[in-house]
Amino acid sequence: MHFESKTIVIESWKTFLLSQNAQFENGGVAHYGDAAAERTAAINGTVMADLSQLGVIAFSGEETTAFLQGQLTNDVRALHADGAQWSGYCTPKGRLLGNFLVWRDGDDTCLQLSGDILPSVLKRLSMFVMRAKTRGRDASDERVRLVVAGPAAPDAVAAALGPIPESIMQSVTHPAGRVVRVGSDKFVLSILPEQAETVWHSLNTHARPVGVPVWDWLRLNAGIPMIVAATQEQFVPQMVNYEALGGVSFQKGCYPGQEIVARSQYLGKMKRRMVLAHVDAPAAPGDSLYSADLGDQASGMVVNAAPSPAGGYDLLAVTQIESARSQTLHLKTNDGPVLTLRSLPYALPE
Repeated sequence: MHFESKTIVIESWKTFLLSQNAQFENGGVAHYGDAAAERTAAINGTVMADLSQLGVIAFSGEETTAFLQGQLTNDVRALHADGAQWSGYCTPKGRLLGNFLVWRDGDDTCLQLSGDILPSVLKRLSMFVMRAKTRGRDASDERVRLVVAGPAAPDAVAAALGPIPESIMQSVTHPAGRVVRVGSDKFVLSILPEQAETVWHSLNTHARPVGVPVWDWLRLNAGIPMIVAATQEQFVPQMVNYEALGGVSFQKGCYPGQEIVARSQYLGKMKRRMVLAHVDAPAAPGDSLYSADLGDQASGMVVNAAPSPAGGYDLLAVTQIESARSQTLHLKTNDGPVLTLRSLPYALPE
């Protein structure tokens, strides 16, 4: 797709969203006129959100699978045409530079990630292509990407596109685009631009449009982290519970940081883990956490945060396990707002 045609797609879709009362901030939809009502609707209702704030890197070429197998934390060779997986990209020290929702779309292997880190991640991956017969590109604007979540999401997506994946982390393709099931009631859609408005209007009969913060809240309450610019190179995959989410393969071959990731898995217990929490104050990725046992040394860091329908903010944070177990965690300073820990929706390995 040529740059000019991509620009037309971007502006056309943005114009359409504006006609739906979208209010944009920082490259994404903040809300559709009533942010508080949107947050409330997400508690028990069905919602849909535009994902333009996220990016997609697409790799194509006959050696794509072999190349990505040597770069990412998950087993790309096990990713079938009807599959999807979480995966990560680490430094040689095992620290995450980015994490992805990965699926195949025809000849492309698509990596969806936070838009603010796409340029640096694509540049670094491309450095290691060498003579491999593969090529990566920024494919963010080649499709319209949406997410649908809530009790009526399966019926809404089926009505708009056709049969849906039966299992979590499976995908199906339709004439209008691809559907990836990321939860029992959560679906990521990658839609052909010329079909996007039709799909939107169909979904809108079942799902309320909401802004990026509402989807961020739903995602983090599902315990799914997203590495952003403020948190690059801060965590090994297990710190953000990535092995519990199926984002790390311990049977595949080498990739950057693999020895450190494996050592973290097999030698001793993890000292830091990601927790779900609430705080009655604004929070943002990269904010530090403190606890009395460590004094002026930070005991953790916020991974993701979003406004809660109940007020305040819900967040995912990586923290010292012992501090979370025995101490009160505070945001930003030793006497800052107190975090209330909540249960994650999945079990962590012992």
